[in-house]
Amino acid sequence: MYDVIVVGGGPAGMTAALYALRNGKSALVIEKHGFGGQITYSPKVENYPGTLQMSGNEFADKFLEQILAQGAEVELETVTSVEDCGEKKIVHTEEGSAFEGGAVILATGVKHRMLGLPGENELVGEGISFCAVCDGDFYAGRTVCVAGGGNSALQEAILLSGKCKEVIMLQDMPVFTGEKTLQDILFARENVTAHTNIKITGLAQEDGQLRDVETTNTETGEKKTFACDGLFLAIGLIPENGAFENLAALNDYGYFDSGEDCTTKTPGVFVAGDCRKKTLRQVTTAAGDGAVAAIAACRYLDAK
Repeated sequence: MYDVIVVGGGPAGMTAALYALRNGKSALVIEKHGFGGQITYSPKVENYPGTLQMSGNEFADKFLEQILAQGAEVELETVTSVEDCGEKKIVHTEEGSAFEGGAVILATGVKHRMLGLPGENELVGEGISFCAVCDGDFYAGRTVCVAGGGNSALQEAILLSGKCKEVIMLQDMPVFTGEKTLQDILFARENVTAHTNIKITGLAQEDGQLRDVETTNTETGEKKTFACDGLFLAIGLIPENGAFENLAALNDYGYFDSGEDCTTKTPGVFVAGDCRKKTLRQVTTAAGDGAVAAIAACRYLDAK
């Protein structure tokens, strides 16, 4: 039986394991895909304190190495449910395993909504990005497209418009749905062009790098190609928390409805990272959540 079981091996989950281990607890981290989470999509990480520059994969590898050196155990399995047995929690996986722990930290993260186009996954980090704060500097003085029309897309575009030669907004709906204030700021900028009823239908690449975005007008059927150096996808995030809603309340968008204390309605179950409702989803805020959740879990265990 482990003291703490962490579901998810992104920055929040690995930070949680690190802090639990540093507090003398045993920790198991269960990850279904690959350790590092969304950060592995970033070709360069330049906004993590104390780190001048590294790739997302390098960041993830170093983090995994760190928690293993501290004594963490890891499993590559898909968690399907967590059974609350009072002072003991049982974590069940798709592979048939059942791990017992005194406390559980859900750091399940989110996944970016994708376009579903051929070659899209291969272009992530090679022209397709999700975060202007993380990757915007790589496109300074260049042309980028932004897919989306909500607040997130508008905010990304505002940041990019201060760095890029041209920002092309592509919205598949008749109107932009983000706040009017954001629209007024963005569309007043001379290097920003806006297109509605435009659906992205293809991605052209050259030597493994994105070169063109192919589109179709949803009203007229007209096809048009936009030459660009990068495409920022801001068409939504998808939390995958439904399997745990019996333990932790969800908000209307499917995120864990927990505050900065990272607690839930179930004693001994905590949440951390992008899966939690929050205003900013960055590697630093994920790490902060992981530390908070781990300390809360340790205090819970010590009080038993």
